[in-house]
Amino acid sequence: MKKLFLASSFSDVVNIFESVHGDLKGKTVTFIPTASVVEKVTSYVHSAMKILEDLGLIVDNLEISTATSDEIENKLRNNDFIYVTGGNTFFLLQELKRTGADKIIVEEVNSGKLYIGESAGAIVASADIEYAQKMDSVEEAPHLKNYSALGLVDFYTVPHYNSVPFEKAAQSIIDSYEATLNLIPISNDGAIWVQGDKIQIHGK
Repeated sequence: MKKLFLASSFSDVVNIFESVHGDLKGKTVTFIPTASVVEKVTSYVHSAMKILEDLGLIVDNLEISTATSDEIENKLRNNDFIYVTGGNTFFLLQELKRTGADKIIVEEVNSGKLYIGESAGAIVASADIEYAQKMDSVEEAPHLKNYSALGLVDFYTVPHYNSVPFEKAAQSIIDSYEATLNLIPISNDGAIWVQGDKIQIHGK
């Protein structure tokens, strides 16, 4: 059964994550910080890693843009969970596609492996990320040929709704796309838990 936990700010929803999943100690997680590589502020990456370790998980870092094909395949297939951090959604998708990691992630998640997506990691789980242009710069991904993404869910997460400093960007996405896309906005205190065909929205 497909399982995804999508959030804006993982550090703000750890309690929600524990409540919906449980059984974490000793599990291994492939931690993908790639979206943050082109960002100036990356404190959320270190915060998430520490939180995962505090939960009893074994964190296995995988920086997609510099990893070998074998490293990518081995870590994605052999670890228990996949965690994708925030940052620039377009750079993230560019590197996932360039390396073929996108296809492996889709296969693993469709086979039941838990996918945890934070901000950009939540957006890229959608079928297409064009709507994220109002939040992230496309210029960071000059080799990205199209915006088709992982397609793990049939909705479009809008992270950081009503949350500093992305209030205007999130609202702009909603104003532009609410008539054409199935948007689910979540604040930094909110999360989306997908289990098979069941979607639960937690928090604000």
